Amino acid sequence: MDPSRLRELLARVQTGALDVDTALGELGDLPYRDLGFASVDHHRALRHGAPEVVFGAGKTAEQIVHIAAEVLRGGHNLLVTRLDADKATALAAAQPGLRYAAAARVARLEPTPPRARPCRHVAVVCAGTSDIPCAEEAVETLEALGLEPRRTYDVGVAGLHRLLDRVPDLRTASAAIVLAGMEGALPSVVGGLVGCPVVAVPTSIGYGAAFGGLTALFGMLTSCASGVTVVNIDNGFGAAMAVHRMLPRAEPPRPGDPP
Repeated sequence: MDPSRLRELLARVQTGALDVDTALGELGDLPYRDLGFASVDHHRALRHGAPEVVFGAGKTAEQIVHIAAEVLRGGHNLLVTRLDADKATALAAAQPGLRYAAAARVARLEPTPPRARPCRHVAVVCAGTSDIPCAEEAVETLEALGLEPRRTYDVGVAGLHRLLDRVPDLRTASAAIVLAGMEGALPSVVGGLVGCPVVAVPTSIGYGAAFGGLTALFGMLTSCASGVTVVNIDNGFGAAMAVHRMLPRAEPPRPGDPP
């Protein structure tokens, strides 16, 4: 249950529009619902400001369909990551209106559009075109969280002038998510040019000695730009969630507020 729905429920009890027993019934699935093969955390939005996200990899299409239905039944928006096209097709058949971003492998269904956050945009910066799928995972997650992403793609250090042309815009961002493979140098460069929080994402892009993103990961962990935060390899979702925790949240609507 998200904060706005809970606030509305309590307000209805307070005004007498809803009796206590009915309200208790609506709260009966808190904090989670056991499906046998999964326990869906309906309290996540109250604790973290965002509902539980479904990780699609390793789950069957049937499992994803059932988990998604429970997330939506709990009054939450749905975000599914690492979802391949076949499973997305099965989920879309069960949930009309589902939107699938193939490049990001992310599906979203938002019965309640996320409220815009009281901050400026988040820059999503990637070194090369090969990093775009991971960057798009971050973009989809940011949008689901009510944050505005602004893409700056293919500006790696092999052609540094491409990045320098974008610095004025990067300096207006509330935060920056910076993705790179190979030697992973881009977050250090961006971290030295902007004052906002920088979250670095190593990607599994590069030839043999890149070791599937480990070289970029180690480079980012030893960044000479102070305060750069690093998430796991190819984890665009995790980077967006880190930014979500850093930036101010929208106040939940109160009864009588305009939609």
